[in-house]
Amino acid sequence: MDTASEVAKRAERADVRSRWLLSAPALLVIFFAAVGPLFVMLAYSFMVKGDYGDVKPGEFSLDGWFSVFFQRDIFDDTVGLADAHLSIFWRSVKLSLITTMLALAFGFPTAYFIATRPARTREVWVFLITIPFWTNLLIRTFAMQEVIRNEGILNTLMMWLGLIDQPIQLMYTDAAILFGMVYVYLPLMVLPLYASMEKLDFNLVEAGYDLYATRLRVLWRIIIPLVRPGVIAGSILVFIPSLGAYVIPRVLGGGKNMMLGNLIELQFGAGRNWPLGAAISITLMAIVMLALLVYVRNEARSGAQNV
Repeated sequence: MDTASEVAKRAERADVRSRWLLSAPALLVIFFAAVGPLFVMLAYSFMVKGDYGDVKPGEFSLDGWFSVFFQRDIFDDTVGLADAHLSIFWRSVKLSLITTMLALAFGFPTAYFIATRPARTREVWVFLITIPFWTNLLIRTFAMQEVIRNEGILNTLMMWLGLIDQPIQLMYTDAAILFGMVYVYLPLMVLPLYASMEKLDFNLVEAGYDLYATRLRVLWRIIIPLVRPGVIAGSILVFIPSLGAYVIPRVLGGGKNMMLGNLIELQFGAGRNWPLGAAISITLMAIVMLALLVYVRNEARSGAQNV
C-alpha cells in the first residue's frame, strides 16, 4: 500500500506535468515567434554574404563578426578598427545613457507630484501621462520635428522673446535625437516611479522633517532608497528602447547621425551585408542582456541584504 509521501509525490508530479502541458502552447509561440528568429540571426552572422543580399547557406565565415569592430584596408589589406561602427556604438550608448538620466531628472519630480496628489485626482494625472501612447511613434516624432526645426515653435518663441537673433540649428544633430528620445520615452520612466512612490509611506518623510533633516537629506536618505526599484525599472525601460531606436534617429537625425538600429537596417538594406547586420543585431542584444543581468544581480544583492 502506498504511503502518504508517495501519494503526495505522484500528485506533485502530475501537477507539474499538467502545468507544462497547459503552458506548452504559449511556450511554442514564444519559441517560434521570439527565440526562433534570434537563432536565425545567429546562424546568418556565421555565413557568407550573398552577391545581392541574403546569405550563402552552408558556407561558414567569421567575416560578419570581424567586420563589427574591424575593417581591412582596400589597398594594402591591413586590419584596423572600424571607426564608423565604433562611433555609432559610442553614440548609441552615450545618447541612451543621457536620455535615461534626463528622463529620470524629469520623471522623478513628475511621479512625486502625482503620488502626492489627492487619491481622487491621481488617476487623472496618470491618464494624462499615458495619452502619448495613443499616438503612433512616427507621428510623435514628426510632432517633435515641428517643435525644434528652424521655423518651429521653439526657435520662433525664442526669437519673439529676443533671446536669439536667428534660428538655432537643432535638426539633424545629436541634440535633436536626444530631445526626441526623452520626449517619447519619458512616460516609461514616470509610470514605474509612480508605482513605487504610490506605495511610499509618507509618514517616514514627515518623520525625517521632524528630526530636522533637510529636504535634500530626506530625498537622498529616505525617498530614493524606498523607490529604488522604480528608478531601476524605469531606467531599464528607457535605456533599452533608446539603444535600439530607429525611427527617431532617422527622422530627427536626418540619416547622418545614425544609431545602432539605423546601422542594422542599412546592412540589411542598401549595404546588402546580412551577416554583418545579423552580427550587429546579436551584439545589440548582448548589450541589452548585459544591462538586464546587472539589474537582476543588483536586485538579488539588495534582496539578500534586506533578509
